Amino acid sequence: MNPSERNAELAITTKNDPRWAFVVARDVKAGSKFYYSVKTTGVYCRPSCAARLARPENVQFHATCKEAEQAGFRPCKRCKPDQPSLTEQNAATIATVCRLIEQLDEVPSLSKLAAHAKMSVFHFHRVFKSITGLTPSDYATANRSKRVRAKLDKSNSVTEAIYDAGFNSNGRFYATSNEVLGMTPSNFRAGGANADIHFAIGECSLGSILVAKSERGVCAILMGDDPTQLVQDLQDRFPHANLIGGDREFEGLVAKVVGFIEKPAFGLDLPLDIRGTAFQQRVWNALRQIPIGSTASYADIARKIGMPKAVRAVAQACGANALAVAIPCHRVVRTDGAISGYRWGVERKRTLLNREAYA
Repeated sequence: MNPSERNAELAITTKNDPRWAFVVARDVKAGSKFYYSVKTTGVYCRPSCAARLARPENVQFHATCKEAEQAGFRPCKRCKPDQPSLTEQNAATIATVCRLIEQLDEVPSLSKLAAHAKMSVFHFHRVFKSITGLTPSDYATANRSKRVRAKLDKSNSVTEAIYDAGFNSNGRFYATSNEVLGMTPSNFRAGGANADIHFAIGECSLGSILVAKSERGVCAILMGDDPTQLVQDLQDRFPHANLIGGDREFEGLVAKVVGFIEKPAFGLDLPLDIRGTAFQQRVWNALRQIPIGSTASYADIARKIGMPKAVRAVAQACGANALAVAIPCHRVVRTDGAISGYRWGVERKRTLLNREAYA
C-alpha cells in the first residue's frame, strides 16, 4: 500500500469515528470525554479547540490526557487540555459564590459577588444564570425561602422564622410567600390550618382519581387504585386544612380531568395552584411546554432550564409533582426512550403516552 492509499484509509477511519463529528463542530458539549492529537504538530487538543481543523488522516483519539502524553504528544497551548476547562472553572467559581450566599444572612450586592468571582458584573450575572438557571437574586431568595420552610416548624413565631432565614423585613417575604408556600406562612406553619381545600373523587380507565382545589386553583391531581388512600394522601399534604367534599359543580372539574385522560386531544386548561421550590417550579414549567404526543428526556429538561448537570434533581422534581397530567411528568422518559419510573405507576405512564401518541 503506497503512502497516499494509506492516508486515504486513515482519513476514512477517522471520519467514520463518531468523535470526529464533535471535532469538526468544535462542540463544547464533548467537554473532556476524549482528546485528539495531530501527528504533524505533535500536540493534543480538546474537541472544542478553535485551532485550524487538522486533516483527518493525521488525527488520533485518546481517552485521557495521560494517554495522549504517553503517546508522545504535548498539550495544546491554545485550548490547554491538561487544565480544567473554562466551563469547569466557571462552575467551581459559581459554586463558591453559592456557598457564600447560603452562609450569609444579608446577600452581598451584585458588584461584591462579581468581585468575589473575579468577573465583571455583566459577565458574572450571565455565567451565574447559565450554570444555576437562576439570577443571583433569585438564588438568594430561593435559599432564604428554603430556610423559612425549615424554621417555621421550630421558631416561636412566624416573624422570628422570617428574620432567622435572612429576610430583613416581613414585607419582602410576604410579597412572594404564596408562590413559595402556597399559603400564608401562618397557615403553612399550622399544616394548612384555615385553608379550605375542596376535593372530589372520580373513576377512569386508569383507576381512581382525586382532584383538589384551593382558592388559587387546582392543587392536587392524584391517581391510584384505592380512593381511601388518595384521600389519605391529600390529608398528608394538608394535615390541618379544611377538606371539603366536592358538590355537583366541583365534580364537573373531575369529569374534565377524566375526559382529558380518556381523550387527550381535548386538551386540559385549568387554573393551577403550583407549590414547590424555585427549582421544582422551573422544572414543572418546562414540563408544561412539552406538547401532547411528544416526549423529552430528563437530560433535555435539565438543558431546557439551563442546568445540564442537574439530571438527577430533575428526576426528583418530576417525582415530587402532585398534579398528574396537568403537569405532564409522564412525558419525560429516559435518554434511550425507555419508560422509567412514575409516581402513579409505570403502566399508567405507558397508557397515557400511547393515548397521546394518537391524539
